[in-house]
Amino acid sequence: MKDRGQDTSPVDRVKLSRHQDRPYFLDYVSLLFSDFNELHGDRKFADDPAMICGFATFYNEPVIVIGQQKGRNLKTRQQRNFGMTKPEGYRKALRAMRLAEKFNRPILTFVDTPGAYPGVDSEERGVAEAIAHNLREMSRLRAPIIATIIGEGGSGGALGIAVADRVLMQENAYYSVISPENCSTIIWRDREHVSEAANSLRLTAQDLISFRVIDEIVAEPDGGAHTDYAGAAKLLDQAITHTLNEIRGWAAQDRVQKRYERFRAIGSVQDTAAEDWQRTKAG
Repeated sequence: MKDRGQDTSPVDRVKLSRHQDRPYFLDYVSLLFSDFNELHGDRKFADDPAMICGFATFYNEPVIVIGQQKGRNLKTRQQRNFGMTKPEGYRKALRAMRLAEKFNRPILTFVDTPGAYPGVDSEERGVAEAIAHNLREMSRLRAPIIATIIGEGGSGGALGIAVADRVLMQENAYYSVISPENCSTIIWRDREHVSEAANSLRLTAQDLISFRVIDEIVAEPDGGAHTDYAGAAKLLDQAITHTLNEIRGWAAQDRVQKRYERFRAIGSVQDTAAEDWQRTKAG
């Protein structure tokens, strides 16, 4: 698609992805789906309010929807842990995905997190293991999976629900192994180089589609999704509908193989250094 905001800098897109009025997962649930019935708990420890899962209907088709949820004010931000998922959230998501596979329902995930929660309690309960387990199990699920980056796509916290047949991304979202602020702190030891870090990380949808990390850029209303919730939902609806129509007919075995091949292809490069060395040797 043609990007209508080609002059928007990477750091500005990061700011738009975090806009306080940007639509969150539950906003899209109310606009895109009907009959939403939330599932709670991971059946091991607790319910994680930062990860929302449930049954829903999408154009008369039963689906499972999963997404990270932030809060609008201090109270709800604290309740939702600022969208940072703990291990029980990833385990709850996987429980919902297995139900989708059992009942042959498509899985639609929506990513919006600065990253998995790094607190002591989260580490003690195995957040890294929970994410790794999701990566392995999602790669094997026989149900159709579409992941959409709707805001922040922070590192493994995002990837834990984003191993999918197709990955969509709204044009003002970002998807990166690290935030520009943290990258600046690590590389330059201060936060004065956030813009430079954002440029170097290549974290925008426009960059990531060229690397085949994502499959489609979903346009947003002029000014960003926060200016028109209904318009943003309509554009997202169209992208999900045609993508689901594309992958729905795949045989389960073919789907798993294509998913595997899709992720194996990311980051493949030609070893030009070895070729240069061979030419030098021959010359």
